[in-house]
Amino acid sequence: MEITRILDSALRKAAAVWITSPGHEPRLVHAHWRADSLWVISGGTEPDVPLSDGAQVTVTVRSPSTHSHLVDAQAVAHLTEPDDETAQALRTARLNTKPRWEAVYRLEFTS
Repeated sequence: MEITRILDSALRKAAAVWITSPGHEPRLVHAHWRADSLWVISGGTEPDVPLSDGAQVTVTVRSPSTHSHLVDAQAVAHLTEPDDETAQALRTARLNTKPRWEAVYRLEFTS
């Protein structure tokens, strides 16, 4: 899928994306690209992200090098419990913080 290739290239270097969910303004959120999905943590020590299980969202990605608009992609949010390896990757991606979260969403791209 072409969108996955574009996202893979951009999101390996990006730590944040804009997410627009139904009924909410776009919000800049920290995210982690892993296994062709975008992982977002919410609540706890992390900002609350207006997501719900099964929500259709728009993810806006900016170029890591120029910060210009790169792509808007449609995704479905899935509330999930990450396996140990993914949970560790999410913690590591937050660099010097010790994140605790209330929810983890895996965003699967549909376009």
